[in-house]
Amino acid sequence: MKKAAIIMGSDSDLPVVRKAAEALKQFGVPFEMHVFSAHRSPVEAAEFARSARDNGFGVLIGAAGMAAHLAGALAANTTLPVIALPVKAKALEGIDSLLSSVMMPPGVPVATVGIDCAANAGYLAVQILAVNDDELSAKYEEFKAEQHRKNLEADKKMQETAKEI
Repeated sequence: MKKAAIIMGSDSDLPVVRKAAEALKQFGVPFEMHVFSAHRSPVEAAEFARSARDNGFGVLIGAAGMAAHLAGALAANTTLPVIALPVKAKALEGIDSLLSSVMMPPGVPVATVGIDCAANAGYLAVQILAVNDDELSAKYEEFKAEQHRKNLEADKKMQETAKEI
């Protein structure tokens, strides 16, 4: 199975990023976590992205706030899929990070999840890796079926609650 990488611009992003790691772990996806900044350690970030495929990675998640577009810097240096995880910062509530993530130039695509939506970054990474992994795909299908079941169960309870109102 290919690995996933979670790269964050600062270790202060860990409380948000942790949910991406938990999602990967839920499906048994091996992963590494690193702190490489697009601005403070650009050489290391670029080297990691350039060697990621050869090192067994299949997808990269780049998490950063304050318009620091780490995911774009990673995508510029790899042909692997890159997922941007915009992290909420105090100044602009993460809007700056979101916009810098979705406004990529042609030929350097970056998938982007919502601000602080780390679990979705992890789940999207699982879906990407599952394209070429039947076992992982089956696990994800089971996960989706369980979500469906829980939603219908909630609807059934809501119907009972509505009768009482």
